[in-house]
Amino acid sequence: MTKTPISRMSDPTKLVPELADVSAALFRATGNHTVPRSTLNLIGIRAGQIVGNTYLTILNTSFARKAGETEERITAVSSWTDALFFTDAERAALALMEATIQSAPVGKERVSDELYAEVARHYDEKAIATLTIAIGQLSFFIALAVIGKPAPVTSLAAQQWD
Repeated sequence: MTKTPISRMSDPTKLVPELADVSAALFRATGNHTVPRSTLNLIGIRAGQIVGNTYLTILNTSFARKAGETEERITAVSSWTDALFFTDAERAALALMEATIQSAPVGKERVSDELYAEVARHYDEKAIATLTIAIGQLSFFIALAVIGKPAPVTSLAAQQWD
């Protein structure tokens, strides 16, 4: 028997209306076309996988599908390090996101100079800033998703919060 998921928290934009402005500003900042939307979708899917949040994973997968992403690339995000479907720039972005949101080994930087240099080989300064903001945006929404635990949606048109 399938259990109907119920959110822990009601819609946070109704609880804190200013959230809509913050969210809109973050989407505008990451939508400046310096980083391809497909790359942003991929890092969003992977972030949801890393934190084990079905809502974020489904939401970002829905964004990717709506944008025309292939099922092979969507599926391969979970094993991107050895998957043949990603460009070097996408790999650098995925590595940067993972390094940022995962714990670093003791005594090591999360984002090493080598990783930053790899990212800089593929993105100019504005794109790196945009990618950084996108990772911050993901982290912002990770907190809402893992604390509020919104019910997973099956389509973007579905209600995301109870």
